[in-house]
Amino acid sequence: MDNLRDKFSKLYDNYIDKIYRFIFLKVSSQEVAEDLTSETFLRGWEAFKSKNKNSENPDKIKNPPAFLYQIARNLIVDHYREKSRTQVISIENTSITDPKTNLENKAVFNSDLELVRKKISELKEDYQNVIIWHYLDDLPINEVAKLLDRTEGATRVLLHRALDSLKKKINLDHEEG
Repeated sequence: MDNLRDKFSKLYDNYIDKIYRFIFLKVSSQEVAEDLTSETFLRGWEAFKSKNKNSENPDKIKNPPAFLYQIARNLIVDHYREKSRTQVISIENTSITDPKTNLENKAVFNSDLELVRKKISELKEDYQNVIIWHYLDDLPINEVAKLLDRTEGATRVLLHRALDSLKKKINLDHEEG
């Protein structure tokens, strides 16, 4: 059991930030992202424990990172289903700014970052996922391809199309503004 715990602990350490960022970009709420990330790893641990007790188990999880992302995706879908049934009022996140930073540059950076985040959320799900995993989580194309269950070539094409779509949405926003 300790060996299993060590393996999952390493998986947790390697993917906690990536899973959190993936969820946060989909739900845009720190509190919800933290809750869903916690639930992702809790469910991941339960499945990992049950499927890896016997090393010869045919149901053993073959790609744990992809499994965690799938849990996260399912939890995000469940979150939006539940949210559509109830009205949620969230408090805006507040932050303490460092007085030494150039506030104008920070404001421009934050507005650009918010625009990109908003436009990514308008893309179809496969486009969102491929951009987040490759550029924000720094996953190589072959890993992203495994997560999407596609060939590397198809994943490169998907990434190219996703970036084109994102660029068009951002350019359209700038032309309107």
